[in-house]
Amino acid sequence: MSGNRASTNSQTSAASSASSVPIRISSTAERARVWWNPQKPGRKRPSATSRVSHAASLRNLTGSIQIEPLGPGNFPALEKLFDEGGDPRWCWCTFWRLRSKEWSASSPTRNRSMLRDLAGREVAPGLVALRDRRAIGWVGLGPREDFDRLEHSRVRPRLDDLPVWSVLCFVVSKSARGEGIARRLLDAAIDYARDRGAPAVEAYPVVPADERIDAAKAYTGVLSMFEDVGFREVREVESPTATVRRTIVRLDLGGIRAGVTTATVVSGGRH
Repeated sequence: MSGNRASTNSQTSAASSASSVPIRISSTAERARVWWNPQKPGRKRPSATSRVSHAASLRNLTGSIQIEPLGPGNFPALEKLFDEGGDPRWCWCTFWRLRSKEWSASSPTRNRSMLRDLAGREVAPGLVALRDRRAIGWVGLGPREDFDRLEHSRVRPRLDDLPVWSVLCFVVSKSARGEGIARRLLDAAIDYARDRGAPAVEAYPVVPADERIDAAKAYTGVLSMFEDVGFREVREVESPTATVRRTIVRLDLGGIRAGVTTATVVSGGRH
């Protein structure tokens, strides 16, 4: 998905609040509880302010939340979430997997079929947050090389030859906004990537000029959410068609070798 997508509908927003409530990530092969763990490299404990301020919104949260890798079993639930409207109903989280010509020739039906096919793979194309088996959130992620558009991007180039994973988009149901779902999905995404050997995770968040930003522009997440869990800015996205500031952030997971350093930061540019 992209701020330059043809659809003019608003993307469901990515909440940036922190949560200390455990998340369960489950699949056929694994079932484990996932939450902030001070022993995990590259993770930073949320500030006391963020934990306290978010506690109030969690008091009214009912029902346990499961976060699962997308698969054939929960794909129908994700379909209902994406069918709520906005860009997901057209994109189906395939924008970054298709080059410009392929994207222009695509359709919602084709995009849906593509994501359904990906849901059958060993490495899931994303994670689904469910409450009482109803999908309320989504995060798209995977090895960077799986995203053809990203691999050929001039404004989001590869920073080195590290086989990083990319976190690319968030979708949160209107009924679940303000509950920190996006943050919880990010936590689970980091652990999912780490468990599959990723040496680092990259993301491409927006940097809001003020406290409010159009949801369609914030689908990649906001910078503060990533900084809260230890990501660091490594380069700004430089685009002549920029309407908002975007940046590239990275979280090293202690894998193959150290990733890029902050010395590679490039100033300027908006997107």
